[in-house]
Amino acid sequence: MSRVSALAGVLLFLAAVTAPIDGAVILEPLATGLDRPVQVVAAHDGSRSLFIAQQNGLILRLDPHAGAPALFLDLSSIVGCCSNGGLLSLVFDPQYTANGRLYVLYVDLNGDTVLARVLMPLATIEVLLVADQPLDNLPNHHGGTLQFGPDGMLYLSIGDGGAYTAVTNRAQQLTHVLGKLLRIDVDRATGYAIPADNPFVGVPGAREEIWSFGLRNPWRFSFDRETGELYLADVGQDSWEEVEMLTLAEAKRANFGWPVMEGNHCFPPGSACSANGLVLPALEYSHAFRCSVTGGYRYRGGRWPQWAGVYFYGDWCSGRLWTAVQHSDGSWATNEMLSTGKVIVSFGEDDEGELYLVDYAGAVYRMSPVPLPRRRSAVHGY
Repeated sequence: MSRVSALAGVLLFLAAVTAPIDGAVILEPLATGLDRPVQVVAAHDGSRSLFIAQQNGLILRLDPHAGAPALFLDLSSIVGCCSNGGLLSLVFDPQYTANGRLYVLYVDLNGDTVLARVLMPLATIEVLLVADQPLDNLPNHHGGTLQFGPDGMLYLSIGDGGAYTAVTNRAQQLTHVLGKLLRIDVDRATGYAIPADNPFVGVPGAREEIWSFGLRNPWRFSFDRETGELYLADVGQDSWEEVEMLTLAEAKRANFGWPVMEGNHCFPPGSACSANGLVLPALEYSHAFRCSVTGGYRYRGGRWPQWAGVYFYGDWCSGRLWTAVQHSDGSWATNEMLSTGKVIVSFGEDDEGELYLVDYAGAVYRMSPVPLPRRRSAVHGY
């Protein structure tokens, strides 16, 4: 099931969404009245501004002191919107204040997935990579996310193009970039380079940009700003949603299993398969009134110490918000925190490590914990 094809069911389901399960998270409106927002990011430029990407190709700047967001960049003339297309992701270069560069991932007017570099302030656009989408199916499973890794390389996720068959098993094929996590070096005047330590450098026929493969529709991923670990959510087919949680070294050449497996289960359901050589997810959940996982961030901010090291993620259809905590043995335990009533399309992290939730229905929210009740004093009663 694609993310947008599930939207009709989302709207019906949200009418029956329950109240907060344990009241552990508050969603404070930060920007409302938006048109299909898909991501919120920081520019790391010292301004503390947030930048909101809308699916229609508009990028808005939200100044913390100015109130309503203002137009920052208009890419609508090159973006094919909307359905499963449009502007998918943006990320600012770590040296943005010096070089004025940002990167965007979008679906173009031909229906293909494009990575481009934008040079500000003139908004000069340089197309770096075009992932041709198959013509034998509905346009879906584009992914994807842009993030700079702890190694300074640019990582991008791209979906498998949809319409899986045994023949069009694109996620397992190394001859193209669909269904992959890519890693490239963009620290150059034009174009990009393949890092010499990418796992498929020199492999005949393989695309050397590939870092990991076997992904269906890796919509959102992030890096832990403290440990550098990768947290990647991959949207499932019919039964299971999954989150991969591993180090970058472990992700190198990793085969995440699609379409041999969906989550920790053989695919198609009821078939026999072998997990040998596959990297299985750390977290999974069944569909059962849910449909599409949205990966988030591990909290590393300083404002809420009770959240230290907690990973937040959600579901597009049900609006459910989960947290996951890592045990000393490396395993993860997850807990459903809130039924938000939102169409959770993305999470965001600002320069201070504070977290945000993006509602595709038109808003960005600041996340915070519910205040603990005040304890009564034995002397004064407060």
